[in-house]
Amino acid sequence: MRITATTQAPAETGADTIAVGIFEGEGIPHDATTGSAGGARGEPLGALLEAGEAKAKHRHVAVAHAEGRRWVLVGLGDRDAFDGERARSAAAAVHGRAKELSSRVLCWEVPHKVDDSVVEGLVQGSVLSAYRFDRFRGSRNDEDAAGVEELVLSAHHDVGAVVERAAIVAAAQNAARDLQNRPANDLTPTALGEAAREMAADLDGLEVAVRGRDWLAEQRMGAFLSVAQGSDQEPALIELRYNGAADGPVLGLVGKAVTFDSGGISIKPASPMWNMKFDMSGGAAVVAAIGAIARLRLPVRIVGVVGATENLPSGHAIKPGDIVTARSGTTIEVNNTDAEGRLVLADCLTWAIEQGAERLVDLATLTGGVVTALGGVYAGFMANDDAWAEAVLAASGASGELVWRLPLHELYAEQVKGTYADLQNASADRTAHPIQGAQFLARFTGDVPWAHIDIAGVSDNLSRAYLTKGGTGFGVRLLVELARAHG
Repeated sequence: MRITATTQAPAETGADTIAVGIFEGEGIPHDATTGSAGGARGEPLGALLEAGEAKAKHRHVAVAHAEGRRWVLVGLGDRDAFDGERARSAAAAVHGRAKELSSRVLCWEVPHKVDDSVVEGLVQGSVLSAYRFDRFRGSRNDEDAAGVEELVLSAHHDVGAVVERAAIVAAAQNAARDLQNRPANDLTPTALGEAAREMAADLDGLEVAVRGRDWLAEQRMGAFLSVAQGSDQEPALIELRYNGAADGPVLGLVGKAVTFDSGGISIKPASPMWNMKFDMSGGAAVVAAIGAIARLRLPVRIVGVVGATENLPSGHAIKPGDIVTARSGTTIEVNNTDAEGRLVLADCLTWAIEQGAERLVDLATLTGGVVTALGGVYAGFMANDDAWAEAVLAASGASGELVWRLPLHELYAEQVKGTYADLQNASADRTAHPIQGAQFLARFTGDVPWAHIDIAGVSDNLSRAYLTKGGTGFGVRLLVELARAHG
């Protein structure tokens, strides 16, 4: 989809379909009822509203025909409540109707007196709702595949920079979704590393290194390797470096990328196991977000570390009760091989700090417990530093990717202490499981301000109007917003 901004009136853009928003109590905007046709469009648009076919209720859509084009009237609800997230939802409703109408060029009349977050939301909601994953479809119906080819944002002032930024971030989120939706026999750890390399090849200031099993052994990453040893697939530590500034704190972004998680010897039930291809969602978000940060040329220094592996049962797999040694020297009792993400992240966090990270965020589909606690609305969020937590919360609010802070406390930390080693990766006490996972990871962050985001409930199959089934790319927008503020 080609995306542009203009200060031309919507009717002058050549669009075959024009979207006009209606706020409660405000009626149809004056600009939509006037123009080159001397107000000829005002009568059919007003008639829809008077008849009740068009309504100001959020996401309600109606269509009129005037001046040889379609006019999609969409309810925006209460102006005071209309923000970037509600704009994304409204844009998705409009895009869906525009596609049904076989529109090719869609122009949004940007509502008056809204901030940049709304403009971003209109772009992102359109791009994200237009997403399709067709990599493995042998044939497809051209009519079904056809959609809006061009999106134009018409505003009284220049919103070009905002539109360009929003389009880059939305494309990155869709790129993360592409990685998520690929099956595990296609997206192996090696393939994820190759995807990161291909992305970096087109971007200035971004470098990618991919290291395998022998290197992990040389670096004494025994926790990471313990997860990988059950699979014949080569594991990969994917390191991404972006230098968009000469100085300033280095932001470390760490992602869990278990490209398939069977649970290992502690094997999962069969019925939902196919969904475990999404256990690499944190890594996908980190890769795609750093790509967007580089494409936006943000003035920030980033080190990204993604731990990619499969977690499978075999004669080589780690067994419950085994003890492994992480790169930091910490020993770990592996009481449950299905609590593998924290083992991968332990060595990745250590490595990120050794590579200069002065602020840390990790994204991981870490626990089923966070799904029970928060469902598919919020990601669970824990942090060891209040100021850094506020920065992450601010980025969450700006991006519309919601996180809810859960506590860390020394009494929870007692639950991850080992009997025969320094730590245990899973306690017999299954209460507060998301917090236990974070307390485990906290042991590998030292004094570095760190935030852990458990995205298990929001990584796939969300009920957002602009996200179809499958991977969501959750975390891309949040990480880009954090980098913008960090720079």
